[in-house]
Amino acid sequence: MGIKKKREFDPHTFLATIGEGRKIVSFQTKQTVFTQGDAADAVFYVQTGKVKLTVVSNHGKEATIGILSEKDFFGEGCLIGQPLRMAAATAMTDCDLLRIGKKAMMQALHREHALSDMFVAYLLTRNIRYEEDLVDQLFNSSEKRLARVLLLLAHFGKEGKQETLIPKMSQETLAEMIGTTRSRVSFFMNRFRKLGFIDYHAGDELQVHSSLLNIVLHD
Repeated sequence: MGIKKKREFDPHTFLATIGEGRKIVSFQTKQTVFTQGDAADAVFYVQTGKVKLTVVSNHGKEATIGILSEKDFFGEGCLIGQPLRMAAATAMTDCDLLRIGKKAMMQALHREHALSDMFVAYLLTRNIRYEEDLVDQLFNSSEKRLARVLLLLAHFGKEGKQETLIPKMSQETLAEMIGTTRSRVSFFMNRFRKLGFIDYHAGDELQVHSSLLNIVLHD
């Protein structure tokens, strides 16, 4: 009698294909994925493109709290009982997202250890990023904060990438992300360009060079 072969589960295949409780949804640039206050009933996984997360205060002030790209999750608050979306999600570029229903995601996390390990590692990494953001806000100049945000958006240091194009975004958005004014962002962006750290000559995209790291490391 032959030994029954154990079924192997690949989390990357799970996050790349449709199946029970999950489907691929496409969004065009500037299209809303969900709005603040919507019912929180699914987790999203970015397959391609970039997504912006924003929050609006009771007084109508909007702030950008995150820019997500390929292999990022968002909307996971529903897994811990969050009934409503605490932020809005908008496509910054044309996007393909995997929408995973809350029930399907919970079942998969309990059943598949490889997926749960991957998901926990992602959440821990993001938590470290939030702590670094807080330290950045408390101790670094707005110039260093801007340089760090641009490097993060360009995925500097990941998969051997040294120079990367990122979607063009408004200076108001960058100012919201680093906690300064649009005029200061404009001043620093012009300075970075003159020093050869960034390049605007890539259509609607911004090219970030690894040399921008000099701003972050300089005391």
